[in-house]
Amino acid sequence: LCLQVPELEKATVRIRQPERVRGIIQSLREQGVAKLQVISDFDMTLSRFGCNGRRCPTSHNILDTSRVISEDGKKKLKDLLHYYYPIEIDPNRTLEEKRPLMVEWWTKAHELLVQQKIHKGDIAQIVRESEAMLRYGHRDFFDQLHENNIPLFIFSAGVGDILEEIIRQANVFYSNVNVVSNYMDFNDDGVLTHFRGPLIHTYNKNNTVLQGTGYFQQLSTRTSIILLGDSMGDLTMADGVPSVENILKIGFLNDKVEERRGKYLDSYDIVLESDETLDVVNGILRYILTE
Repeated sequence: LCLQVPELEKATVRIRQPERVRGIIQSLREQGVAKLQVISDFDMTLSRFGCNGRRCPTSHNILDTSRVISEDGKKKLKDLLHYYYPIEIDPNRTLEEKRPLMVEWWTKAHELLVQQKIHKGDIAQIVRESEAMLRYGHRDFFDQLHENNIPLFIFSAGVGDILEEIIRQANVFYSNVNVVSNYMDFNDDGVLTHFRGPLIHTYNKNNTVLQGTGYFQQLSTRTSIILLGDSMGDLTMADGVPSVENILKIGFLNDKVEERRGKYLDSYDIVLESDETLDVVNGILRYILTE
């Protein structure tokens, strides 16, 4: 397979069942472009986890640390992060334990943000001033999908307004890109009043929050899927797809690599450890898309 997709030889790549993965990639290629769709998480999957030894911000972080948030607000949001993030990534807690705690975290964070009277008109500047970074190779990724009319569904527990702005400022917000995320609602004066429901957190990225959107139904012929995520919660993102024939799950293992490796290798077909690029994804896409 490395002959066709040389990127799979990178030192960051781990695959537990190479034969199985080879079979899936072959099938994706045989089924062809017309049957393919890509479903991806955003924060730490399409965006970078770190740069030069420093953490890159998520869409929530960008807002939480921006100049429009008071010092008191920043402190409270940071306290929430320090309390709940270790729970989110704890490999020893069950999803059942984590889910209500994630709802608690997101709800508290959104309430704090609403108190800050954020203006819609400030969002583009907030993103411009942030250290938001998409992964290396993002242009190649978005361009390949757009040029081949392959739908890209971004399913994010982040802040939709912020992540859309990041993609827009990178000049890759094409017509084939659809986003489902937590969006802000503003009043007539452009001031944030609340977040639109349903609440999307790390561990409910599945059909329950997509009901009524009809997104996957419209794509019922797109039965080949490449799924990209960085958490256990991302594995359910394709649950709403009516009839999946082939699915290739690629997981970015960004943090606590040693202790979480086993779980990721059990769950994802390809695991990319501390890899800040989209090289492997782009290589697989190139192979699938070449005649």
